[in-house]
Amino acid sequence: MDKEKLYRFFEGNVTVEEGMEIRDWMEASAENKRIFMKEHKLFSAILLQDKRRIAAVPGQSRLRTLLKSDWLRVAAIVLITLSLNAVYQHYVADNKELAMSIVSVPAGQRTNVTLPDGTNVWLNARTTIRFPEKFSTRNRTVELMGEGYFDVVKDKERPFIVKTDKYSIEVLGTKFDVEAYPDEEKFVTTLMQGSVKLTSQASPSHQVTLKPEHKATLKDGRLEVSKVTDFNPYRWKEGLISFKDEPFLTIMKDLEKYYGFKIIINNQDVLKYSYTGSFRQTDGVDYALRVLQNDISFSYKKDNETQIIHIN
Repeated sequence: MDKEKLYRFFEGNVTVEEGMEIRDWMEASAENKRIFMKEHKLFSAILLQDKRRIAAVPGQSRLRTLLKSDWLRVAAIVLITLSLNAVYQHYVADNKELAMSIVSVPAGQRTNVTLPDGTNVWLNARTTIRFPEKFSTRNRTVELMGEGYFDVVKDKERPFIVKTDKYSIEVLGTKFDVEAYPDEEKFVTTLMQGSVKLTSQASPSHQVTLKPEHKATLKDGRLEVSKVTDFNPYRWKEGLISFKDEPFLTIMKDLEKYYGFKIIINNQDVLKYSYTGSFRQTDGVDYALRVLQNDISFSYKKDNETQIIHIN
């Protein structure tokens, strides 16, 4: 933060926007608060030193100077108070999102959520979304850990932003799917309608804009954009589980997510196979495994008590 701006803030000589900027900066971290208090103490010490210097001025000149200095100091305090109050009122009015809602979906389930602006979101298994009870006047920001399908209400004045641990996705109004589980390297954003801009959390200069029916996939630290030819995998919100030439290991990870079982692969030979097909989530994990056995040779043992499946 610019020290000159900080000192003008202490003097009460800042605009509301500058005051908001300083307040946001100060509350962003404990280190920023420490710097703020340090500079404020230094500013107060300078004022005290000036007052002592003025006290050494003799006679009527001293009185006039002191009165002028004290008046300015009182005026500065009033301005600081008014500025802080204005900043606080503006900050509170514009940050209702401090009251947050959190929705978490356990393994084996999915749910539908309507956000405060009317945006509709389907959340896949093992997904958590965090959003304000009321969006600010600047934007509509939510945090996602897992997979969500968004049907965003259009608002030209307030962009809709989905924050994940890897990328932020910014839109005005559109339909798209985001898969960003924090415990996995995989990150995919697929656009059905509209337009989205993806910005890397680690490197904000790395941005990608998607066109409809395209997806961005994270590979080796960079996003690769490709055309989507099969939208069946995104019908998970309807309870349909679809795979297109997916490795056996990826399929097992998905079954863990959809059914809540831990799957241990003892037969390493199955890892060389891929599979294309689909089934309904309500069919159950046994049905899914039996379907896979039609094309891939393996056996399995399921323990309902421990919720563990061994692939042999």
